[in-house]
Amino acid sequence: MADPTPPPTTLAAVLEQQARELGDKPYILFEDRVVSFAELNSQVNRAANGLANLGAGAGIGVSIMMPNAPEWLFVFFATQKLGAYAVPVNVGLRGEGLRHVLDHSDSTILVCHPDFVEAIEEVRGSLPKLKHIVIDTTGADPGYQPPDGWITLSEVMDASPEDPGRPIQQGSISGLMYTSGTTGAPKGVVQRYRPVAPAAAGLGGGFYEANEILYTCLPLFHANALFLSAQRALVGGLTLALSRRFSASRFWDEVRRYNATTFNALGAMIPILMKQPERDNDRDNRVGIVLSAACPASVWEAFEQRFGVRLVEAYGAVDGAGFGITNPGTSPKGSIGKPATPIRIVDDNGNDVPAGVPGELLFQIDNPELRRVEYYKNTEASTEKIRDGWLHTGDLVYADEEGNLFFADRKTDSMRRRGENISSWEVEREINAHPAVLESGAFGVPSELGEDDVMVVVVLKEGQAITPEELVEHCRKRMARFMVPRYIEFRDELPKTGTHRVQKSLLKQQGVTANTWDAERAAPIP
Repeated sequence: MADPTPPPTTLAAVLEQQARELGDKPYILFEDRVVSFAELNSQVNRAANGLANLGAGAGIGVSIMMPNAPEWLFVFFATQKLGAYAVPVNVGLRGEGLRHVLDHSDSTILVCHPDFVEAIEEVRGSLPKLKHIVIDTTGADPGYQPPDGWITLSEVMDASPEDPGRPIQQGSISGLMYTSGTTGAPKGVVQRYRPVAPAAAGLGGGFYEANEILYTCLPLFHANALFLSAQRALVGGLTLALSRRFSASRFWDEVRRYNATTFNALGAMIPILMKQPERDNDRDNRVGIVLSAACPASVWEAFEQRFGVRLVEAYGAVDGAGFGITNPGTSPKGSIGKPATPIRIVDDNGNDVPAGVPGELLFQIDNPELRRVEYYKNTEASTEKIRDGWLHTGDLVYADEEGNLFFADRKTDSMRRRGENISSWEVEREINAHPAVLESGAFGVPSELGEDDVMVVVVLKEGQAITPEELVEHCRKRMARFMVPRYIEFRDELPKTGTHRVQKSLLKQQGVTANTWDAERAAPIP
């Protein structure tokens, strides 16, 4: 009896296997388009062979600056067929931030979209390593002309649909995922070619069934959409329902359109969805499980009841060395769960803190090679991430008496006022609980007394109005006095990264403005 075919160990092999075994089964649902596993593999091969003609191969960086679309995944998976490394680029980057990622990554090829031509041309002159710019004109006006010297993606993909057959060197760089840069210049987290986990791992660690339809509106340049949705669907033989972007008003209509059975939620998505007007068909969906990150306890149960879903809270990070914590319902609502590996929660001096007191979350390194966190061309940051056998997450958490963990804040977002530590996340949670508030961003600004004063930028729900005094009174009833904001400013929107994180560094840089209300002056600052 012949030995069974061994499972594929590379994404390149997975693509070929799924094309053979799943054929016409839909892999991507995108608006009116359906891309089967067989077509996916064919299109990826075309992109790979075309990029190879431009010099892509082992050790070559290919940046991808495109909105969500099937072509994004064609290009990404093409790099994995060539042994090259992909550099997903945040489409919101402009100026120095964009130049930094394209130059620092040593990319020689950039694949982009017409929406970003102006931003790219502004920095093109300072990118000497960039040799080729490929532009995806899918859906562009018939008469659209790319800039001189740029190549269209359709021209690149006018190549063989056969597997390029390039050897994949295990351990070589497969990608650079740049951090959001909310506290400084983005750092490139190195991904390396490793054996692909078995297909069962693509089913969400037991949360997913074989016929799931995974919906994502998160950007593919973010690890959540790319690895936890797109790549998980590929390896598990599941269908990916892909949206261009998050829209609170269209969210559930899209979920129903694709018959999606599960989705992932980040940041403020769940509170924002809860603030949409209730509909008679809110529970008319096929969604079973929602994998969530940082869902406030105050809306957890209400979200489940309103939409008829079950939340599973999960914690992890692209530079988290593969560590994660999950609450599948075994811990209180609002908790990220109990860790399955040894941890510490420490203060700024490295001392363990008691239950109920926030501190930085540390994971014990069990396998130095497997758990290595590597920032591209940044040895200092790589060394700082893991010290004395512990991974320093930069996240503040606290534990209850039973060992359940609760997220408190990013360490860099916390504030200190008059000797008291303040979590920006807690301030935002209470402000966002006001029925007139859509969302908010809390941060520290320098105080004339030393340390910080609390400032909050607030976005109101459409058609709502509230005065700063009313909001302060709301805060006084719900939080400690030292947490109550001194400064409040109303704006139409918050500056955010493409992954819906508020850009606190930009808010801090802007600080107190002429439109900021000051509680100690009880009038707008002149």
